[in-house]
Amino acid sequence: MPLALILSSFVAASRIGGAAQQYVLAAHRIDPVLVPTVMLGRNPARGAGGQATPPDLFARMLADVEADALFGMVDLVITGHFSLAEQVEIAAAALARIKAASERAPVVLVDPILGDEPKGLYVRPEVADAVAHRLVPLADWITPNLWELEFLAGGDVIDIESAVAAARRLGKPALITSAPAGEGEIGLLLVEAASATLFAHPRLAQAPNGTGDLVAASFGAGLVEGLTPRAAAERAARAASEAAQAAQDWRAPELPIVALGERLVRPTAALRIEAL
Repeated sequence: MPLALILSSFVAASRIGGAAQQYVLAAHRIDPVLVPTVMLGRNPARGAGGQATPPDLFARMLADVEADALFGMVDLVITGHFSLAEQVEIAAAALARIKAASERAPVVLVDPILGDEPKGLYVRPEVADAVAHRLVPLADWITPNLWELEFLAGGDVIDIESAVAAARRLGKPALITSAPAGEGEIGLLLVEAASATLFAHPRLAQAPNGTGDLVAASFGAGLVEGLTPRAAAERAARAASEAAQAAQDWRAPELPIVALGERLVRPTAALRIEAL
């Protein structure tokens, strides 16, 4: 069974962050190992209290995972939320050791969870700087939202063309969430060295939190399974649309990741696909 290492948040009662990604990866028969960067009881948007994992504990947890010889078995690494710049440095050092230990050429997917519209930056500036300068250069793929892409690449990102240009300035293949699409639509934008593809679906009035986490895990799972980036991105877009619509239909406060199960693996939500 493939193995994924997740370095991100653990939220006990909400399907967001690394805790949500565990369920997505398990649906794809990928064994998840989560080393949490912060521990919360519920969604912080609802006023949760919690605690960032102290850097020495975060390092010891990773050392224990390494001591069990799991670094050499990792097929996928997903990095997400970090509370402290010291955690980012520890994660970067762990990535170097994973790459040295593994014969599997693990996929490193960096989801730079830094901020969004309209709030802007919602991590400490030193965390954002560390993610930009220490983790993004180590990534095989990045999965920023539109605001994060603009932050990382510099310059205004106002439409599809400027988003593609921004991703190419970073020099990293990217799957961009919350990409502008047609009227009443929202999309995922896949940017590779020589091509770009938009996967658009209807915009919901109130989309639940966690869709970006779902997209990163679904896309990473597809790459591990041997799908082409385009096929992995298409499936991730269908899964995100299907999960968000199911939350609306079932009036669920969180993404119904567990309930959807195999529907995340074989989603059928309609998309408009446009090669750019």
